[in-house]
Amino acid sequence: MVVSVSPPVAAGPPAHRGRARTLRGGGLVCAVALLVLIMLVSLWVGSKSIPFGSTWSVLWHNDGSADAVIIHDQRLPRTLLGALVGAALGLAGAVMQALTRNPLADPGLLGVNNGAAAAVVSAIAFTGVTTVLGYVWFAFLGAAVASVAVYLLGTAGRGGATPDRLVMSGAALTAVLQAYIGAVLLIDPDTFNQFRFWNVGSLSGRRADVLVQVSPFIAIGIVLALLLARPLNVLALGEQTGKALGAHIGRTRVLGAIAVTLLCGASTAAIGPIAFIGLAVPQAVRILVGPDQRWVLPYSMILSPVLLIGSDVIGRILNPPEELQVGIVTAFLGAPVFIALCRRRKLARL
Repeated sequence: MVVSVSPPVAAGPPAHRGRARTLRGGGLVCAVALLVLIMLVSLWVGSKSIPFGSTWSVLWHNDGSADAVIIHDQRLPRTLLGALVGAALGLAGAVMQALTRNPLADPGLLGVNNGAAAAVVSAIAFTGVTTVLGYVWFAFLGAAVASVAVYLLGTAGRGGATPDRLVMSGAALTAVLQAYIGAVLLIDPDTFNQFRFWNVGSLSGRRADVLVQVSPFIAIGIVLALLLARPLNVLALGEQTGKALGAHIGRTRVLGAIAVTLLCGASTAAIGPIAFIGLAVPQAVRILVGPDQRWVLPYSMILSPVLLIGSDVIGRILNPPEELQVGIVTAFLGAPVFIALCRRRKLARL
């Protein structure tokens, strides 16, 4: 799977490349520090006011007090799930954009989100599932089936899979799934009432058991995605050039699709569809560090949770004690930022 060729950005004298690596490495350390800071803020801020000193104390010493119960049973699982799902969405978006060589690609483009949504609607309408844990497995299965279906449609016929064919297959499947979801919700008001709470995307009420359920899938997806960094760099050179260099283009696409399915399917199953995280963050990262996937993937994995958890914190403090779902906040924050990036400069080169 690993191909020994230089990435497309490895140009310039050795001293310049050394300084660039140092700057990118320092930036990654700063990004990790920012993530730790926003996670501490997430533990501290909530509908019940708890001093930061008490939050820090009960975090490491669970004394069974009311504050400790809030921190350990509610805010800690919520924060960890936000970090895990944010990392998964950022990586899924970066891998998907590299696979399709389309900077505007996101999990919705290839039908992954709609596959999960269709499975959850089916579970609610036909099996009576009403819990988040019940949604997890149906949504994950739906995302996996949608990914496989898009790949099979994209590889059917002569020429095999191409970015354009995969995107067109995803768009066609998305239209079919949206029609199915709309039809089921239209004829079953009870299903609509339950589905709309999952569909809006929220970290609220997700307990540690949800985190445990999705962690293995996301962990495997993260490892697989990071291992694909160098093959994705080769893919950016073009299919013919990649083949001439000895790269396994088909295998890279299959493994990339598996990684996206694991990452996006599990995260969507856990908290519902979240827009703009996997689209905007990798795009901003490429503007910051360039198109080398060896840097784009780790940066996206670290900075995406910062945006997701930060949006969740904002949703808690806007109108306490009520909370605004994180999916709504990310849409409000992500859309203007992404439009600004597109207007101020060209989309970062893949």
